[in-house]
Amino acid sequence: MGNSKLYVGNLSFKTTEDELRSHFGQFGTVSDVYVAMDKMTGRPRGFAFVTMGTDEEAKVAAEKTNGVELGGRQLTVNEARPKEERSGGFGGGGRGFGGGGGERRGGFGGGGGGRDRGGERRY
Repeated sequence: MGNSKLYVGNLSFKTTEDELRSHFGQFGTVSDVYVAMDKMTGRPRGFAFVTMGTDEEAKVAAEKTNGVELGGRQLTVNEARPKEERSGGFGGGGRGFGGGGGERRGGFGGGGGGRDRGGERRY
């Protein structure tokens, strides 16, 4: 496995850090638990990261908890991958926030596609 950090997905929004700590504690030492929260609403985003004491403990925990139910939801548990670098600087790639009235324009996360952005690229 090579990594003691686990990604835990499909969490119930009611699942707490303490519940995760005790659930994964069955398989070894839990050194850290991070429940991802939405910055805007302050509510959980439905996934977490659990760091186990050793790679071996993480491997066993992933095998034993993937697909197991916690808080009424079937967990998805696997080795956490390194955070990918975000490139482009345009926001979030095609999410369409602020795009004009339901039309799909732009595609760079900020919408507003037809507006002049300072003179570069004239067609």
